[in-house]
Amino acid sequence: MSAEQKKKLGILMVNMFIAIGSFGIIIPILPAYLASINQGGMAAGLMIAIFAGAQLILSPVAGKWADQYGRRKMIIYGLSGLTLSMFIFYAFDSIWMLYFSRVIGGLGAALLIPAIFAYVADITTMEQRAKGNSLVSASMSLGIVVGPGIGGFLADLGLKMPFLISALVSLVAVVFSLIVLKESQVERPVGNMMQDQESVLQKMARSVKMAYFIPLVITLVMSFGLMAYESVIGLFVDNQFGATPKDIAIMVTSTGLISVIVQLFVVDRIVSRFGEASVLVIFLGVAAGGFLLSLFASTYMLFFGITLLIFLATSILRPVLNTLISKLAGNEQGFAMGMNNMYMSIGNVLGPTLGGILFDVNILYPFGLGLVMLVLTLATTIVWQKNALNKRLDVKPNN
Repeated sequence: MSAEQKKKLGILMVNMFIAIGSFGIIIPILPAYLASINQGGMAAGLMIAIFAGAQLILSPVAGKWADQYGRRKMIIYGLSGLTLSMFIFYAFDSIWMLYFSRVIGGLGAALLIPAIFAYVADITTMEQRAKGNSLVSASMSLGIVVGPGIGGFLADLGLKMPFLISALVSLVAVVFSLIVLKESQVERPVGNMMQDQESVLQKMARSVKMAYFIPLVITLVMSFGLMAYESVIGLFVDNQFGATPKDIAIMVTSTGLISVIVQLFVVDRIVSRFGEASVLVIFLGVAAGGFLLSLFASTYMLFFGITLLIFLATSILRPVLNTLISKLAGNEQGFAMGMNNMYMSIGNVLGPTLGGILFDVNILYPFGLGLVMLVLTLATTIVWQKNALNKRLDVKPNN
């Protein structure tokens, strides 16, 4: 890459890191904060679900806006939305205002993330694109790791201090982008804006007929179960083991590190050795086993270890599912990846909502729900693979 490409890519990486990290700052103190305003599991689940829902609704339109109005504007508007969301979260204690802040944040993320990856496509060649996307993704993963760690220590300065720091850091990113970020200066054919006129429902109806429909369903169910789990683990360890914000920060940061390490150094090796189909079955089984063990965890450290096991499994499953869908998609890569993101987003909305509601009934129910969903997914995967194998065996070569 040229020096100019590296400079632009560096700016995008800083923006992504700050955006994701600034939100991660609030994660460790969210259980204690919600308890202070007399809210519980349902509120925690809705915090995640509302954000994901707003992002899901705007994302298809936001991608077109990035083409029509330019990447730089969408990046700045997206960062501004995230910043406003954090300031609202800091300024109000009303649960409805907190929900409203999550809507603003989800809309901001919907504007920001597609525009950043589109910007990467503008400034890189086809040969450079994978590297550019992986660097931006790495900055996102780093934000997931660093943000909660910082938030756990900031909580010592006051329960709402992480919200204020998050808002200020995000504001710095807006000013930074206004001053430093330039438009990618790529001519975009007008015809591109007229494509992809199908509605969301039409796209989903078409996806049912595709060879990769079952992997899409697996993606949805896995996201559903994992987000039902993630949305309440902070509340669970606080309620069950008296965990502090620092304890929660260490747990979240550790799971993020596991994800980064596994995806960088492990996934390619085990897929090369065993193949996507076998890895999918093995680690769906590992994840289901982790959910089962979590029902019987008697100490914080035991639950911590089980959580690391679950995140290790899902860190392998996500890229394996993406690869499997991509291989089955043929020449419809864009449509397949769009559907993959949509199905995952649906799981991200439904999982935390139901998980939070169930947590308020019984703190173990979200983990039981995740276990049931993963066992059903595992059974569906085995049957699907067996049917796919039988179809291949039925194809006889012509004599």
